[in-house]
Amino acid sequence: MPLTPSRRQPRSALSTSRQSSGGRALVACVIISIALFTASSRMGDEGPLGAVRGAFQTVTSPVRYLGATVAAPFRGIGNVVTNLTADQQTLSELRAENDELRARNVELEEAAQTAERLQGLLDLQDANDLQSTAARIISGASDSWSTTVTIDKGTSSGVTAGMPVTASSGVVGQVIDSGATTSTVRMLTDENSSISAMIQSSRVQGMLTGSVTGQLNLTLIGTEQEVNVGDVVVTSGLGGVFPKGLPLGEVTSVESAPGALFLDIVVEPFSHAENYEEVLVITSLTEEQRATAEDIAAADAQDQQGQDDGSADDASDTEETDQTDGTSE
Repeated sequence: MPLTPSRRQPRSALSTSRQSSGGRALVACVIISIALFTASSRMGDEGPLGAVRGAFQTVTSPVRYLGATVAAPFRGIGNVVTNLTADQQTLSELRAENDELRARNVELEEAAQTAERLQGLLDLQDANDLQSTAARIISGASDSWSTTVTIDKGTSSGVTAGMPVTASSGVVGQVIDSGATTSTVRMLTDENSSISAMIQSSRVQGMLTGSVTGQLNLTLIGTEQEVNVGDVVVTSGLGGVFPKGLPLGEVTSVESAPGALFLDIVVEPFSHAENYEEVLVITSLTEEQRATAEDIAAADAQDQQGQDDGSADDASDTEETDQTDGTSE
């Protein structure tokens, strides 16, 4: 029994010695770390510590790359697990937000297209100094015998029968009937449509008429006139209904039948009602928008030339008939 205390005392001293050594080592590590950090801050990457750090990074980079490669699949699995374990309420909220954003995007796109169409009408109005009122196409023809559309403006807005209607790209047609709040517009391609027109480049004048098939024809232009595919057709202003110079369409075909007095000219319209929602109804014309005296004189001269050519052809036919009759006798 007297030996017991003497045996415990060396162990306690050893433990105290170890704790003291560990504390001194920790203090030494802290002091060395501070010294190294201070030296590294002062010398930067150019000193010996920077060289040692660079070498260490070079040596350990394959290990770090391998570790990142190995960990990547586990991170992906973690993301999948996170998504699969997301509660149903969160997923429903995300779907609702996505639907709302999609609907908002459609609204913004529609607003942008509407603004673009209206800007086109304003540009046309300003460029041609048109006295007009804007209208919206609300329906098409109610039968298969006519090519018409209905607009949302009528007599209460100053719209009456006979007024021209145009879109930003060209003439659409003419008002043929008006109610208090709506009006019916006959399209260019309707078989009953007929508008005074001319070739923009040569100023040769004729009549742009519709047909049962919806084809536009430029008529009453003699075979002696030069008309080419690609020529632009515009309103001539004759008759005082349509302003002079509004675009109508483009020539797509020119043919001359043997013995014919007039060319067969097919025109593709610039505007199609199905491509537009807003139009301008031209309510009145200025003096500058009407055909001038020179335009009228040119049209009369062209008509007279056509009549003279027709009379000459008739006389030639009569002479040939007389000669044939004389030979037969």
